[in-house]
Amino acid sequence: MTDMLDQYRVAEEPYYRPVADEVALYEAAYAAKMPVMLKGPTGCGKTRFVEHMAWRLGKPLITVACNEDMTASDIVGRFLLDAEGTRWQDGPLAFAARHGAICYLDEIVEARQDTTVVIHPLTDNRRVLPLEKKGELLRAHEDFHLVISYNPGYQSLMKDLKQSTKQRFGALDFSYPDHATEVEIVSHESGADPGDADKLVSIAERARNLKGHGLDEGISTRMLIHAGSLMARGIEPPAACRMALVRPITDDPDMRDALDAAVATYF
Repeated sequence: MTDMLDQYRVAEEPYYRPVADEVALYEAAYAAKMPVMLKGPTGCGKTRFVEHMAWRLGKPLITVACNEDMTASDIVGRFLLDAEGTRWQDGPLAFAARHGAICYLDEIVEARQDTTVVIHPLTDNRRVLPLEKKGELLRAHEDFHLVISYNPGYQSLMKDLKQSTKQRFGALDFSYPDHATEVEIVSHESGADPGDADKLVSIAERARNLKGHGLDEGISTRMLIHAGSLMARGIEPPAACRMALVRPITDDPDMRDALDAAVATYF
């Protein structure tokens, strides 16, 4: 089983720049077996944070990208038919609970509510997962930890977590870093010149002010790293920004012109 878990271990330290006390809070939550909910906009570092903490704690990390077609069987497990007959295969949640990994359910709000309720018995003092099809009550390993994430900006009446789910978790708020920290992150991750990274962050700050006024979402730190990576490889800044920053987030001609003008201000 050690070999099976090895593929989920984070071999090298993922670069993560703490912005507050989130590292200490997560470590305390892990020690207390408190499930953790990460809330924040897309591309602000939630997944990188979980990877960093898994590396820091030396625990395997199993990530599930949630979607609206995901069923409870997809994360809990199912019987499979092979040459020798039927056999049970744990889903990622059951596998993590059985063997003591961190299970990260990314963008859990995308999953159907009848799917998310299966995590409830794992997120209170019981720490069990009923495998009803198998007739087994799986008791979570001491090292098992559950982390979920979602973007509150996409909340709606149809896509939000139930209070009965939310109140089982401790929550950490994530946002885009302050200007200087974001410049440091973009420069480090992309290899771009710090001066260029500074300009990219300034463009993003302008675009984020347009959220709700023509843009569904602002330019993320991830997108800035993409732009910086293109620039570090010799692409001219205006072209890099058009490809990595402007074109992905809007198809509206007027909004594109406004963002292109912001790019032109700095490059």
